[in-house]
Amino acid sequence: MRCFLPRIIICGILILFGFWHLIAAAAPSTTEIVFLTWKPSQPAAWEKLIQKFQKKHPYITVKRQVSPHSSTEYHAIITQRLKNRDPSVDVFLMDVVWPPEFANAGWALDLTPRFPESEQEKFLKGPISAGTWRGKIYGVPCYLAAGLFYYRKDLLEKYHFNPPRTWPEMIRQGEVILRGESDPGLYIYSAQFKQYEGLVCNMLEFLRSNGGDILDRNTGRVLLDRPPALEAIGFVRDRIIGNAAPRGVVTYEEPESLSLFTEGKAVFHRNWPYAWAVADDPRKSAISGKVGVGFLPAFKGHHHAATLGGWHFGINTFSRHPDAAWQFIRFMTSKESQKTLALEAGLAPTRKSVYEDPTIQQKMPHLIAFLPSFEKAASRPPSPIYPMLSQELQRFFSTAIIKKNVALPSLARTSAGRLKKLLALEAMMAK
Repeated sequence: MRCFLPRIIICGILILFGFWHLIAAAAPSTTEIVFLTWKPSQPAAWEKLIQKFQKKHPYITVKRQVSPHSSTEYHAIITQRLKNRDPSVDVFLMDVVWPPEFANAGWALDLTPRFPESEQEKFLKGPISAGTWRGKIYGVPCYLAAGLFYYRKDLLEKYHFNPPRTWPEMIRQGEVILRGESDPGLYIYSAQFKQYEGLVCNMLEFLRSNGGDILDRNTGRVLLDRPPALEAIGFVRDRIIGNAAPRGVVTYEEPESLSLFTEGKAVFHRNWPYAWAVADDPRKSAISGKVGVGFLPAFKGHHHAATLGGWHFGINTFSRHPDAAWQFIRFMTSKESQKTLALEAGLAPTRKSVYEDPTIQQKMPHLIAFLPSFEKAASRPPSPIYPMLSQELQRFFSTAIIKKNVALPSLARTSAGRLKKLLALEAMMAK
């Protein structure tokens, strides 16, 4: 009897171990996906969505890797990893100008089988077009952006001004306000003029609002050295840098330029839609409740021109977990997720249905008002070698607005010649 009981106990333990092993084997394993992104201005909203996703998909965990806020620096990091066929990155964000490059290089997975036209039609046309290259779609629009014009509503009312419609009018109004306020720390304008991608976006808005551009979209002709472009660049150099804006604005990206405005040190400010949530938040802004937002000014005889911005989700071609990555993208671009990013991060949705949501219409009427502007925002030149084009443009614009004594026509001709060579290279690649 003494020997029998231990045998029963041992058999029972073995049976229980066997059941546990079968249950463990039947249970789905956990998949970890890596989401590579830049440092967001509103991290709490992103973290909230990731936690919601993981709760809804308990067998998928998301590891977020955060790069610098600058799109230029982030581009350098993500492309280096993709060039090396790094499979550890599963999902990444792409600027609206990157899909042609990523698709052409074979870095971004073709999402057409997962993202058919019936689903694409639920999004705004511009972002979908930006995520498409040669008939296939490589990016799912996360959020939309277009350059907007923020202003101190209280100061304009105090001096009996309407929001300026032209850039020279902005300067004139600002000069009156600065004289009246007698505040040596107050400037007329704040925007993004550091040598990075944001500089290209800002300068394009000046060029296009004067009837100029970088390229003729129909002929491919370089227009950088034409009079409309030169006049707009000269205006920025002579009237904005070190005058309407502080000299240090040539080191500003979005966060620095927005801080100057929210600290009450600038009358006018150019930024993306997310800036509204920051500027109107009393916890983050000294001018909450005093901010207005509208269309960017233009030059006389021309229309305002906003640059199309925003970001897409893409999947690494070399990912080991494309299905889990797609589940994450579907969740992050759903109506509820885009609504969260709109309400809690101030990001403009890309899904049409979000603009029809009663809560969005009530709490974010400015997004509804500027939907036509979002839809008409002009993109940067779509090209698989856009980063090379951008690097040349960044160097040119930075030199042109910083060096007061540089001969703009000569500088522009030199840069235009380099752009022509790059475009010829692109044409050879397409053959």
